[in-house]
Amino acid sequence: MKIKLYDIAHSRAGDKGNTLTLSLIPYKSEYYPILCNQVTVDSVKQHLKDIVSGEIIRYELPNLPALHFVCKQALLGGVTTSLAVDTHGKSLSFALLEMEIEVNL
Repeated sequence: MKIKLYDIAHSRAGDKGNTLTLSLIPYKSEYYPILCNQVTVDSVKQHLKDIVSGEIIRYELPNLPALHFVCKQALLGGVTTSLAVDTHGKSLSFALLEMEIEVNL
């Protein structure tokens, strides 16, 4: 069955210049392997293709458990130069949570 990430996880966003960081944290630790298998760099790059134009790096943090994505060239130049409404990219955490994945819950 397909679900959206917000059904099993929450997200936090941060920024540094033109780089967006997104953390994806499952509500239950048993969802962490599902996130590791389904939320890949390629799937995030495809899902955020209209937002992130640079490289995406994924870090696995199994002790938390969480995934952390560093998305380069994502904030239209950064806080001090961007004309975007959300220059810090805080609302982009929900953009990630809109991503659909295939699961067997």
